[in-house]
Amino acid sequence: MYQPRPEHKFTFGLWTVGNVGRDPFGEAVRARLEPDYVVYKLAELGAYGVNLHDEDLIPRGTPPAEREAILRRFKRALEETGLKVPMVTANLFSDPAFKDGALTSPDPWVRAYALKKSLETLDLGAELGAQIYVVWPGREGAEVDATGKVQRAWDWFREALNFLAAYSEDRGYGYRFALEPKPNEPRGDIYLPTVGSMLALIGTLEQPQLFGLNPEFAHETMAGLNFVHAVAQALDAGKLFHIDLNDQRMSRFDQDLRFGAENLKAAFFLVDLLEHSGYTGPRHFDAHALRTEDEAGVWAFAKGCMRTYLILKEKAQAFRADPEVEALLAEYYQADPEPLALLGRYSREKAEKLKGLALPEARRSRGYALEALDQLAVEHLLGVRG
Repeated sequence: MYQPRPEHKFTFGLWTVGNVGRDPFGEAVRARLEPDYVVYKLAELGAYGVNLHDEDLIPRGTPPAEREAILRRFKRALEETGLKVPMVTANLFSDPAFKDGALTSPDPWVRAYALKKSLETLDLGAELGAQIYVVWPGREGAEVDATGKVQRAWDWFREALNFLAAYSEDRGYGYRFALEPKPNEPRGDIYLPTVGSMLALIGTLEQPQLFGLNPEFAHETMAGLNFVHAVAQALDAGKLFHIDLNDQRMSRFDQDLRFGAENLKAAFFLVDLLEHSGYTGPRHFDAHALRTEDEAGVWAFAKGCMRTYLILKEKAQAFRADPEVEALLAEYYQADPEPLALLGRYSREKAEKLKGLALPEARRSRGYALEALDQLAVEHLLGVRG
């Protein structure tokens, strides 16, 4: 019942299932997997697509002949399996040159190099059929504010985004750009930490219609924010272009755990939101297997991400179809015509009537039955309601 199929649009990055298990305190525990091999394995599991950073596919410094050979093998694997490459992004965080920012580095040589890498990634993605370009400003931040760079960073970042969008349009690539906020790591403070800050920036760009969001479950959760609310805000603005699904314990380092591994209730309401909002984009799992795992554990992890999503999708559908839930929601969203007539678009007549409004005393003591409603959600999650 929970077998992933391409129409579910589940995707993984080469850097996710290809994660070698290195962390700040330990070396790699798994061998690097070749990109074409990853494609074949994901296809076997029922995935829709594979995403990549530029250097995931073609390591920095690869000679031209070897680059072409890698690309040929990768394209052959895509053709034979039918897997898509919906999204690409440039690695603007690993190179030592980016230690004080990539697109907001105070060194114009570094900013130019970051832009060059971005343009080359746009070219690579277009060659592979990608339609979404994610921008994660992970090094765009600071530990020290004595430089005053914060007064210039917005202009530099905005300038780069405008350049990338113009390049895409000039080349006829037709990319949509998804900005990825993150409140913590790897800088002491990241300049654009939340969905709201990214939305505010988008409104200042030359072609705001080309820009949206790529929010990530772990990024909001690690800072104690509500990811479901963040996604709802992006949806409300028509800016949910892409989404990163994983899991995370609050106030910990960026764990990128298997989707649903920790916060099942939040994952349940997230799936409920995505499935009932009309979102048609990829469901991308930006997570990786635990460092304890060998290669078999990697594919168990990938299968688990997709299976959990499908289980939660089924439970969310059952929750919404539950007669008790429907009755509680009907009572929750009351539709009394008298106050409704005073709401909505402003008119002078409505304003005068509102100033004479007397709130019925029963409205002060009204209960909203949220305990009962939330308990029903929990019971559906626990599998005791069909």
